Amino acid sequence: MNNHLLCILCTRMFLFLPSFIDLQILEALTTKNCQEEFSQESLETLGDSFLKYITTQHFFVKYKHQHEGMLTKMKKNVISNAALCQLACSNNLVGYIRSEAFNPKTWIVPGVGYDICDRSLRKLKSKRIADSVEALIGAYLSTAGEQAAYIFLKSLGMDIEFHKMPIERVITIKAEEFINVKSLELLLDYSFNDPSLLMEALTHGSYQIAGTTPCYQRLEFLGDAVLDHIFTDYFYHQYPECTPELLTDLRSASVNNSCYAHAAVKAGLHKHVLHSSSALHKRMADYLDKFEQSFSGPSHGWEAGISLPKVLGDVVESIAGAIYIDAKHDKGVVWRSMKRILEPLVTPDTLQNDPVKELQEFCDSKGYTLEYTVTRDNGVSSVVAEVRTEGTTYKATRTGFSKLDAKKLAASSVLRDLKAADTKQYSANGISCT
Repeated sequence: MNNHLLCILCTRMFLFLPSFIDLQILEALTTKNCQEEFSQESLETLGDSFLKYITTQHFFVKYKHQHEGMLTKMKKNVISNAALCQLACSNNLVGYIRSEAFNPKTWIVPGVGYDICDRSLRKLKSKRIADSVEALIGAYLSTAGEQAAYIFLKSLGMDIEFHKMPIERVITIKAEEFINVKSLELLLDYSFNDPSLLMEALTHGSYQIAGTTPCYQRLEFLGDAVLDHIFTDYFYHQYPECTPELLTDLRSASVNNSCYAHAAVKAGLHKHVLHSSSALHKRMADYLDKFEQSFSGPSHGWEAGISLPKVLGDVVESIAGAIYIDAKHDKGVVWRSMKRILEPLVTPDTLQNDPVKELQEFCDSKGYTLEYTVTRDNGVSSVVAEVRTEGTTYKATRTGFSKLDAKKLAASSVLRDLKAADTKQYSANGISCT
């Protein structure tokens, strides 16, 4: 009964939506704690990616001369949990969020007693409220399209524009003199109307020439959000029956710098990067000489491309941003082009567990204590993963150019030792662990 009433109330609140969205709104406002057959998590993941995408393109177009660092800071301020929570409170949405299982004795009419966040009858954390806003964005997007999701954001009071016009550029350099445009277009299966965009996407900040073109960082900022949204939307619709956890894992396995870096090397994009950094050259050469044989497999998964220079992953994002602009914001064109170098895409059957997440879950299930110690010296991170069990301590130290890489390697090593010890213990007790 309360579900039906909530649907009615929500429909009245969002009058411009067609009636078939009622259940999507209910799903978007239902948290996992309600113990229903559905919850907001998948819609939240979809809405989160669209929110990042639309705010990224807004700031990219509005502030044409701001560098990537400032654009990122401005975007974070707009999409932070605190900002989304404030929007929800200002629009009296908090009272419609279902945060606990239905109980006739404690049930409150949706929307009553929640007009002001700090005076609500049930306290909700700001993240839960922000998650619900993202889930509502996902509901609009999945049932009524991008324009409806954008109108919803505007109705909440978010000051952003959904730019669809071409971005004007002043071309002062011939890209063909610096990069092999034809070869790259053949690789990407896309012909640039403005090849200087492709050159910009491949230009490292260290590269200086007369009449210099900007480096790739602004295009990377844009392409990162475009790829994230494209992948999330793809997995959401490709596997409609998958759990929210699986959707998140599929997205994480595909949308990360290591995956992109591996794909870049596999496609040979590293040969086209314009830079004047001896350190970057040495690092790429040393890694490629050592691991050249490993670039024939899939690019998804935590091990693919680990410890490769970040610039290689950045370049994949910047190329996506360049195609997005050149193709007049057509995400379908970006997807068709970038999928060529990122395939095979991860599937539920080929998904590889993240060792940090898996180790944490393993320790939680056993009641073990897990600690990480991180140090950094001369640009190299060192991470010690230590697990204390009953009477035994398992420890591994690994290094990497990023803290995350080192942490994953250390976690993987400890997890392998713990599983081996478990198997040995089961065997000693005559128990099969298959």
